[in-house]
Amino acid sequence: MHKYYIILCFICCPYLLSAQTTSTPQPEKKKKKLHTFYFSWGYNAETYTQSDIHVKQDELHNDYTLTHVNGRDHKGWNEGIFHQEITIPQYNYRIGYIFNEEKGYGVELNFDHTKFLIDEPQKIQVKGTMNGKNVDTSIIFDSKNGFYYYLNNGANFFLFNFVKRWHIWSSKSENIRIDGLGKAGIGPVIPHVQNSFFGHPNEQGFQFGGWNTGIEGTIKASFHKLIYLEICNKLDYARYSGLKVYKGTASQAFGTYEMILNLGINIPVRR
Repeated sequence: MHKYYIILCFICCPYLLSAQTTSTPQPEKKKKKLHTFYFSWGYNAETYTQSDIHVKQDELHNDYTLTHVNGRDHKGWNEGIFHQEITIPQYNYRIGYIFNEEKGYGVELNFDHTKFLIDEPQKIQVKGTMNGKNVDTSIIFDSKNGFYYYLNNGANFFLFNFVKRWHIWSSKSENIRIDGLGKAGIGPVIPHVQNSFFGHPNEQGFQFGGWNTGIEGTIKASFHKLIYLEICNKLDYARYSGLKVYKGTASQAFGTYEMILNLGINIPVRR
């Protein structure tokens, strides 16, 4: 009996030792996904569609519209950006987060400090009621005549954007990367209102004054994965309401085409 037991031990022992010395396979650690924060700053130029400005002053028995008004931007940066504060010219910034690097999906806070001024001098048709009487006449809109209308500290478009990125090209070392980005969003407008109608100036200041929506196409060139330069083309539609005028309010809506140049930084993180 003991002889058979010894033989069985010799047969089984290598298998038992092998089972004891073989380590249990460890599960592979999941790779942390790459995400990217980014921030950019730059300057812009705009062209605007014609628009109507509706003015209502109940106390003065006025309810009239300035029709087919032409407006322009006031770039500021073309007057020398190094000789004034960087926030005086028409500027813009973007703060974004790419939460899916593989598919290029992200979100963004998008702000454009734009300026809208009625061209002067300009012949404008006025229709409606003034001093309780019907009017349909033309005026020469000029600050010399007591007329001006400035969103000069900003028409100020603020958007919450959804972002989609497409990779276009990379150098062999990947130190240079070209991407295309599409953006779309909606948000409030925060204008600074300064105006005078028929010689009556308003009390100027910032206010929430309506909403806007926009789409943007961007070409982005990144260098060493950190610094980037981007050129953007943007279409925006803004509706302003409750804008302060002398003893009343005004409303206006216009479309905007913007050209934007930004310098930014990418901040990659793993999660």
